[in-house]
Order: sequence, then C-alpha cells, then structure tokens
Amino acid sequence: MGDICLVSAKGVSPDDYPLWTLAKKETGTHRFSTLFAAQNVRDLLSSEDGLNQAIEWCKRTGITQIYLETFRDNYHADAKTIQRARERFLKEGFRVSGCVTTTRVGKPSTGWKNFTSCYTDLNTQANLKAIFEESAQFDEIMIDDFWFTDCTCPACEMARQARTVTIGKKNFPVAGDSWEDYRCELMLQLSRECVLGAAKKINPRVRLIIKYPQWYDNFHLRGYDVVRETRDFDRIWVGTETRDYQDINWGGIVQYEAYFNMRWLGGIGGTKCGGGWYDPLGTTEHTYIEQARQTVLAGAAESMLFCYGCLLINTGPKNIEALRAQQPELFAMAHEVRKRQVTGLAAYKPPNSSPGNDGFIFDYVGMLGLPLAPCHEFPQNAPAAFFSVHALKDTNLVSELNKFIKAGKPVLLTDGLKRQLESKIHLDVPNVFILPVIDHPDSLLQLNQSSLDNLRAHLLSPLKCNFTAPNKVGLYLFTDGSWVIENFNNLPITVQLNGAKKDISARGWMFEWKKSSHFGRNR
Repeated sequence: MGDICLVSAKGVSPDDYPLWTLAKKETGTHRFSTLFAAQNVRDLLSSEDGLNQAIEWCKRTGITQIYLETFRDNYHADAKTIQRARERFLKEGFRVSGCVTTTRVGKPSTGWKNFTSCYTDLNTQANLKAIFEESAQFDEIMIDDFWFTDCTCPACEMARQARTVTIGKKNFPVAGDSWEDYRCELMLQLSRECVLGAAKKINPRVRLIIKYPQWYDNFHLRGYDVVRETRDFDRIWVGTETRDYQDINWGGIVQYEAYFNMRWLGGIGGTKCGGGWYDPLGTTEHTYIEQARQTVLAGAAESMLFCYGCLLINTGPKNIEALRAQQPELFAMAHEVRKRQVTGLAAYKPPNSSPGNDGFIFDYVGMLGLPLAPCHEFPQNAPAAFFSVHALKDTNLVSELNKFIKAGKPVLLTDGLKRQLESKIHLDVPNVFILPVIDHPDSLLQLNQSSLDNLRAHLLSPLKCNFTAPNKVGLYLFTDGSWVIENFNNLPITVQLNGAKKDISARGWMFEWKKSSHFGRNR
C-alpha cells in the first residue's frame, strides 16, 4: 500500500469538495488517482502556489491517490521537491506512492530509440538499478508501460544467438533463439535483479507495480511475459487508454479494448490486478468518459488519470469537467460490478499468443453486441465460446476444441482459425459459426444488424439471452441476470433485450441490476 495519512486539510470544509468527500467514502470499492510526471514535479509542484493548486484540483476531481514520479526521459526529479510534495499531500489526506517511467534510461534501442533502451547494455542496467534504489524512498512504486525493449543492436543479436541473458555478472539461459524468447527472459531477469531486487534491498517494505500497456497482442514480442512477470511483481495495473477511434494521431483503437484488456489481465493477475490507466490524448469528452466506463465495467479497483500536467491543457479540462459529472454514477457502477461475476462467450487468448491476421480481434467482436468473458486458459466449462488464431498457441487445442464442439455448445471461429483447423476438426456442424474477418478485423464494424442479430440468436441461446441491436454496441452480462448496454454510435439506437425494447441515446448507456431496485438511466 502507498504511504497513508488521514490528517484533514486545515480550514477546509468537506462541503467545499463534495466529490472528494464521496471519493474518500468509496475508496474500498473504487478510487481515482493521478500521476505527477517527473517534469510535472519540477514545473508544477516546486512552489507553494503550485502545490496549493494541485491539491485543490485533485480534491475537486475526487482524487484520493497520487503518484509522484522520480524519473522520466533521462530526468531525475529533485529529491527535495519530491519530499516536500509528498509530505504536503500526505498532510492533506491523500495516499501517496511513487512512479518510474523507464524512458531514455541509457543506451538507446535501435527500435523506438527516443524512448526505449538497450537493456543488454551493462551501463544501462546500472543506471536502471540506481533509479529504483533512489525511488525506494516510497513504499509503493508503479512502473509506466515503457518497461520493454525492441532493440536489435549487435550486442542484443549476439546474446540472442548465444541464448544467454547477462545481468551484471550473472548469466541466465534462454529457452529458445527467437527475439520473443530473448526479450522475455531479459526483461524478467532485469526485473528481478535491477528493479525488484534493487528497490527491496533499500526498502524491504516496498511494493512494485508493473503497468501493462493496452497492446496485448504484442506483449511477448517486446519482452512482456505477463504470466511470469505478474507472478514476480507485487501488483499489476492495466492500460485502458482507447482514445478516439477516428483521431488522426491517436486513433485506431476501439473502445471495447479497454474492457477486454482489463478483464483478460485480471484473470491472470487475480487479486494482484489493481487499476486501469487512461489519458486524454486524442479524446473528446465522449471518448474520455467511455474509457472511464470501460475501466469500471471491467472491475478495476482504481482509475489512474494520466497525468496532471496534460489534464490541464488541450482537451484535458473539458474531459475532467465531463468526468466530474459522471463520477457519482461511476462509483455506484463500481459497487454493482464488483459484487457480480461476468458471463458471456468465453474469449480465449492464451498468454504470449500471436494473432496472425486476427490482430486485436477481441476488441472488434466486443463491439458487435456479443458479451465476452475473456480468459487465458481453455474454457472447457463455458456455455459458449469464441476462438481466434490466438488459440493455436495451445498445443492441446485440437483435442480440447473437438470435445467442446461435440458437446453441442455454440462456437464462433474466425475464418483464419477455420483455415488452420478444417483438416483437423470437423467444423461443418450446426453449432459452429464462422466470423468473416477476411484478414481485416476492423471490417467487422461494417457488419449489418440483420447478420449480427442472427449470429447473436444462436450464440447467446445458452445464456438465455436474446439481443437485437446495430453494430458498435457493447453488451455486458452478469451471472445473476444483470446487464449493461453501451452505445458507441454517434446516433441514438433502439435495441431489444429479451423482448423488451430500449432506446439509448448517442454514446449513452443503460443498465439494470437484478438484485437491487436500481435501474440505470439513459445517458
């Protein structure tokens, strides 16, 4: 846990910050946090006025947890400024933790060289170790999602071919000779020696959080081994930044990705999985709020708003104004979600699995009004399931899937997986349906309502659910019969759920909790 102090701010009535008062009551269910990047610490927290403004902003935004970053982009935040800010935030009643962003740590990578580093380089390793020793002044440290490598320099190439990772004076064998094998072993052993080991030697109480990015299909290719790293780290956080699909600079990610990534990694991390992390880059108020909703719907215990500095400029102020208006409902939603278990089509993505031409297919399938239950192990007990090329990572897939199909359960396969399996499994049976991805997952957003309604009628039957709706709609089901529907379209829609007609406004949502009398209003 982060350092905690419950001293109240002097001279401030709780009525002055009603969201903060509500947020403090709700911390056991959900909390909102923000990060002060190392440069924010320098520019915005080094004066008394800056600290006062930051504290007021956080309280008006219902933020109860803050992260003070010690390093980013080869810049070390001033230790005295960090300490003064930490003491002030603690005095005002905030939880306070540290953060490190591992950008420009040392020798540049040959890949994303303005940000990532060559971690085969021993001097870079020494720099990294020193950064985490310095940051161990905190009892909790989060690592931003640049904790990866894409370097192919001669030193990395030689080590990959030798199938040996060298950290300081220690050597570790690598299971294979692929870049995936080398990078996953490198980042794992580097985490153990220069991050976890270094920080805990200085402060045995410190807990380290690894924040995984949103690009789950590329994790293993850049060194994120989500099973072994999750096992080693104390906590995990999840990237839920989806932004605006149409944005020319940041677009191309549909909203459902936030939900899938959080649920999938939550299945791997269990109680270690803490929060989601999203930002205002390339967003409108609508898409910013959709990030917040997907994070809460996915069961996150915390919403990390990256970051204080960028939320003060460009689209940030309008996004925060919109968020403040929604926070009471988001807290209420978090209460209901965390009491329930999701159900739906099991969406199987084995860890470290490659997508072939089904890249990020789960995001698009979730936009089709098909409720997904993400999983990382074969879903043998699921009532219905969706399988993509990712499933080929499972060496027992043919026997497991054949048994699943023979049980008569509805199965949805991508056409890419069908091509790989049709000589091994008899797929021409009534309970198997083929999704026409045609090597372009984004083309699924063009499927018409008639074809989608027909598909849902078959696939949702074991869930005792009938749903008719246009494309770009999310359906979320829970085992007690509760449901949430979110409209990602720019126009109002009419849907039918189990025969009941429901009108949902543009970019709005509706929900019903069966074990309570609360019925969600159309937004």
